[in-house]
Amino acid sequence: MRTDNLYQLPANLPVPVDDGAARHLIGLTLPSIALPSTGGGSVRLDDGTISLAVVYCYPRTGRPDANSLGGTETWNAIPGARGCTPQSCAYRDHHQELQRLGAKVYGLSTQTTDDQREAVSRLQLPFALLSDAAGEFSMGLQLPWFEVEGVRLLKRLTFIIGQGRILHCIYPVFPPDRDAETVITWIRDHVA
Repeated sequence: MRTDNLYQLPANLPVPVDDGAARHLIGLTLPSIALPSTGGGSVRLDDGTISLAVVYCYPRTGRPDANSLGGTETWNAIPGARGCTPQSCAYRDHHQELQRLGAKVYGLSTQTTDDQREAVSRLQLPFALLSDAAGEFSMGLQLPWFEVEGVRLLKRLTFIIGQGRILHCIYPVFPPDRDAETVITWIRDHVA
């Protein structure tokens, strides 16, 4: 059982540094890979009929009944690891505004769809989470990643896509609970 609060960011989290691992993403065409969706079926982000979408990539959503990989202290010490639940909740809370701006929202992690379904239900997310458990999508884009206890996890980044291409990338994302607001501002300034 966890003793920390998944819904709040602890004070003094280490701030991730831009290591340049996402500089190549802007302008790329997304790979033609169907990603399993918590909404049922699969989603292809390269679909040209998706005029505008926000994809926030996150390491993994914690569960109240399970400890963090490596334990809470280790997880909190990894720059950018902590904050998946607050980030998802912020997108939930700003979902209607993003819809009004014409954007679909997706979360993407290397967790299984079953793990993601638990998060969607518990957090009452009105959008789908996509699973890249096989790593094919993230490897195709060379998304930045890290490893804990032998588990490959995505570093936290957000990209805005239009008709199958990455229009903008936010990396590193910090603090994660402010990511949705940053995205809304960018869409208003550059797309809407």
